[in-house]
Amino acid sequence: MKYTIIIEKGPHSYGAYVPDLPGCVAVAETEAEVKVLIKEAIDFHIEGMKLESKRIPKAKTKFYELEVAL
Repeated sequence: MKYTIIIEKGPHSYGAYVPDLPGCVAVAETEAEVKVLIKEAIDFHIEGMKLESKRIPKAKTKFYELEVAL
């Protein structure tokens, strides 16, 4: 399954979250590192849901990039 991941650059770090998996987040100093950590967070999050016999949410969030004139 593929999930949409949102990555945001903050003043001192990068944050990532998965809209379809509430509470699944990661923070790191670099974009590359946050990508690795959010993958680990997703795996951990889903494993916890399985252990609790919770339904694994299907990926529903989509993203689009739009170019606009400035």
